[in-house]
Amino acid sequence: MKLVTLLSAAALLTAPLTAGDYDALGKAIKRTWPQCGTIAVVCDASASKGAVDSLASALPGVKLMVVDVKGPQEVGKAVSTLGARKPDAVILLAGDHVAGDGSSAASFLIQRMAAAKVPTAATTEQGVKQGAVMGVGPGTGGRLLANAKAASATGAAIPQGAVQL
Repeated sequence: MKLVTLLSAAALLTAPLTAGDYDALGKAIKRTWPQCGTIAVVCDASASKGAVDSLASALPGVKLMVVDVKGPQEVGKAVSTLGARKPDAVILLAGDHVAGDGSSAASFLIQRMAAAKVPTAATTEQGVKQGAVMGVGPGTGGRLLANAKAASATGAAIPQGAVQL
């Protein structure tokens, strides 16, 4: 596992961007959790570069911590890294082959982050069903979704107007 250094969202804007898959999520996070200054992503950084770049552009002014993992066996080390670095939230990248929504690694990550009182967000309904506090994006049909049980476990606010699952 390799930790990719904290990156300023502005620094990533020079890279080619994927269509705004994370724009709605970025707006929901900034509106609901305005205190979020650092957001983490656990993913295969090279395979998910487009998604990381898109996420960075959707969260201007927020530091994005990318924890690079090449397989599910590295997610435990990633959780330890996150515990030491203490991000304000974690975002699941839907298409990531290691810790993307629906994977057992994502479930493990969500559970460990909830235990550390760090909320998780996603862009799919499946991510919210797994325990992400909120989700909005292509995988939710544009609906803002929330998981009240996950919000309670992390102490995070639920987005106003969200459909609770």
